[in-house]
Amino acid sequence: MSRKRKANRRKTQDVQQAIEPLVKRSKSNEDGASTFTTPQGQVLPSCLEKYWRRRHDFFHKYDEGIQIDEVGWYSVTHEVIAEDTAARVAQLYSPTAQSSEEMDFGRLCVVDAFCGVGGNAIKFATWCEHVIAIDIDPVRLEMARHNAQVYGVADRIEFILGDFYELAPMLKADVVYLSPPWGGVSYIDAPVFDLDSLPFHTASEWLDRARLISQNIVYYLPRNCDPHELAGMYPSASCNVELNYIDGYLRAITTYYGELAGYGSTGARTLAP
Repeated sequence: MSRKRKANRRKTQDVQQAIEPLVKRSKSNEDGASTFTTPQGQVLPSCLEKYWRRRHDFFHKYDEGIQIDEVGWYSVTHEVIAEDTAARVAQLYSPTAQSSEEMDFGRLCVVDAFCGVGGNAIKFATWCEHVIAIDIDPVRLEMARHNAQVYGVADRIEFILGDFYELAPMLKADVVYLSPPWGGVSYIDAPVFDLDSLPFHTASEWLDRARLISQNIVYYLPRNCDPHELAGMYPSASCNVELNYIDGYLRAITTYYGELAGYGSTGARTLAP
């Protein structure tokens, strides 16, 4: 870890300690569930406090006005994973770029099929020329737009309110990023996550929809998925299954299909927070 990263991490820890007395907890609300109130006044279920405590892991600019709703707290991708994914996707156009500052944006276009509050779309816009960010929830989509403005990349993102499954036949892009809803925080309770249990459509159905746009697909799914099952969903394409580790913990599994399989690593990948 670089000195700058260590310094930033110490600063974040100092801020955490300073605001701890400002976090208000309640034993129960009208539904009988315990809640806590953040210093910003957001009331959240107590089960989400562990995500709130890692808020700077999701958005390092969180304190600059980042907006996250209740679903967003357990849905947003760790920022280092989002950055790593965007850098890998960018190699399709500029294989030698080592940072977003060196990137020749060209005409690379990425569809973020379930953008949520914008974590991945922001990183794609840092590395790629154009991002199509789709979400079915209007409030969450506006949060994504706001967060992109905080990061200064909103001008490279086209925000679309709608259902990706319905929109896919009309879209054109170089890469599709899939991170469909996992069904809430209970996904981790299963020894092996059932890819047919995703809300609305199965994992294979979402993948088939993305294939209408491009063979270059990134699939971000729970860490308890079966990697062999992920590889078998698109047998006609090259595939690379990557296990995303942060601080020694497996956080998620990212699968790259098509030309994207030829870049980056295979298997376990440790990312520095």
